Amino acid sequence: MRGYVGSSPVGPAARARPRTPLTRRELLKGVHKMASKSALEELPGELLMWILIISEVLVFGAGLVVFLSVRITDPIGFADAQDMLDRTGAGINTIVLITSGLLAALAGRLRHAGARAQARLALVAAALLGVVFLWIKGAEFAAKAAQGIAWDTHAFFNFYFMLTGFHAAHVAAGVVLLLLVAWRDHVDNIEDASAFWHMVDLIWVLLFPVIYLLQ
Repeated sequence: MRGYVGSSPVGPAARARPRTPLTRRELLKGVHKMASKSALEELPGELLMWILIISEVLVFGAGLVVFLSVRITDPIGFADAQDMLDRTGAGINTIVLITSGLLAALAGRLRHAGARAQARLALVAAALLGVVFLWIKGAEFAAKAAQGIAWDTHAFFNFYFMLTGFHAAHVAAGVVLLLLVAWRDHVDNIEDASAFWHMVDLIWVLLFPVIYLLQ
């Protein structure tokens, strides 16, 4: 029921007061609050996953630094040992893993667009390419074993088996993770799995030229 003041009605419109304009200080305060927002909040996926990713990159980076440092002490021996590697197979694996990473990224976009079936298919395809990578890497290790090459044959092979083998273990974990996410395809799950898989890609992109190509 409306009230009256004299003969004039006091309704919602009459009672509404004009909004007071923001002062310059208030505007600057709001801008500062937006600018001070942590960059971590803008990252896709969970913070713990990014902590894991950064730690793994640092571990592999430290391994490559040690590898390059030891290589300086015996460049001829390292070059001779490196010539015994299958560069063609490693190059194919690079293409396989990068393509798999693109499929994982595509899965995230498809899921955001509501195309769940296509997103799941992309995740499964990415995982299958990971299996292809492991098959090629396993064949490479088997060939080395058939040649009588082991981790203690030369310092180069010590690093070769340690770094590429540890990376292969991450690929295997990533394959399992992608398949699990294809089953439980929440957007956050896909972002976490894709971030981990991109880390696997990145590490291989670093390992391939240093281990296989650098002379």
